[in-house]
Amino acid sequence: MILKLKAEARDKQEKLNPDFMPVVLYGKGVKNQNLKIKRQDFEKLFAQAGESNLIDLDYGADKVKVLIKDYQRDVLKGFFTHADFYQVNMKEKITTEIPLHFVGEAKAVKELGGALIKEINVLEVECLPNDLVDHIDVDISVLNTFADAIRINDLNLPAGIALKQHTNEVVAAVMEPKAEEEAAPAAEAETAPTGESEAPAAGAGQEEGRKEEGEKIVA
Repeated sequence: MILKLKAEARDKQEKLNPDFMPVVLYGKGVKNQNLKIKRQDFEKLFAQAGESNLIDLDYGADKVKVLIKDYQRDVLKGFFTHADFYQVNMKEKITTEIPLHFVGEAKAVKELGGALIKEINVLEVECLPNDLVDHIDVDISVLNTFADAIRINDLNLPAGIALKQHTNEVVAAVMEPKAEEEAAPAAEAETAPTGESEAPAAGAGQEEGRKEEGEKIVA
């Protein structure tokens, strides 16, 4: 997927309208260019492209294919304040990171109550620019028990994409749920201690004695 974006030249010291944000275009054997783009256009494009999709950048003097290599946001409000575009050579391999999308349903989560642990969320790869994809799917339906794990070598990489580093780290697994706390001792749950009887009401025994004596006198 190749997206399009328009930019304009800018002076390095130019004070920009709030609707615009500064960007820098650079690349191997390419002279750095100071540009500006509409902030709203970049926000829409970033939501689609992220950092692993090619962008057709039109900045008037030329049209080039670029990747978003870096960006900054406002700390408090979260809007974009700056971005760096890397101009790619379509005939040379590039190194970039592609996000992983976890799909499917793990039996160890659904039926055994485990928690899915994602150890890796992006994969560093090497490929030609035309072979780039916006994500790589990871099917977690193979996680049937707590002993199962998905490793990097288990992933199905799209054609033309190779791992930058050949490791076999765990990508995802399911953690066994923690054992429930032991029930409180039965004695603590009872409302009254065993072996105790109710005490007679105050004066009850004396009253009974008086009644008996009175009955004897009358007789």
